[in-house]
Amino acid sequence: MSYASLIKTLGISIDSALLELALTHSSYAYENGKIPDNERLEFLGDSVLGFVVTGHIYSTNPTLDEGSLSRIRNAAVSAKTLAVAAKNIGLGEHLRLGKGELATAGQDKPNILADALEALIGAAYISSGLEAAKKIIDDFVIPLIDSADELLETSEPRTVLQELLKSANKGEATFDVTHEGPDHDRTFFANVVVDGSTLATGSGRSRKAAEAEAAIAALKALRG
Repeated sequence: MSYASLIKTLGISIDSALLELALTHSSYAYENGKIPDNERLEFLGDSVLGFVVTGHIYSTNPTLDEGSLSRIRNAAVSAKTLAVAAKNIGLGEHLRLGKGELATAGQDKPNILADALEALIGAAYISSGLEAAKKIIDDFVIPLIDSADELLETSEPRTVLQELLKSANKGEATFDVTHEGPDHDRTFFANVVVDGSTLATGSGRSRKAAEAEAAIAALKALRG
């Protein structure tokens, strides 16, 4: 497979064998004679990513304490954030996935995309050094985290909501969750209740997703 378009998007040089390894999911590796997969590169890339992101957050938020910096860093390197970066690169279309993952749209799954991006960063680091790995992070991850408030609101909407309610001297939010459909195809619905009134609603394929959507809607309602 040619990865010319991917290399053009990244704007760096990566050894072709390392690049292919970074794009090889464990499901593909298992189905093809248990060949090497991208998990070791993912391990390396995770450390490089954490180092670069931590340095950026530290230098751009000089007034924040350790706890606040940690929250931003955790949100920045979360699967949700990294999956968005991977989609912006177009990484999904280049992944080598097993038949099962292909059948369930594995190329769009946040965890698979996030892991592949970390593996890609690891491959860039080995192939062309820290600056090459940093370029991927600077171009595709850092732009997603430059607004700390927005980043936390997206990654920790329930926590941010409770903090906002407390600062406004309002009661704590509770979540009333219901669901519809069979176990294998269930949709969840969440109502955010504050001081006895429903403030906002949300839905999702899991309880957590529905509550997050409802919390985000509640934040928007509170801020008018």
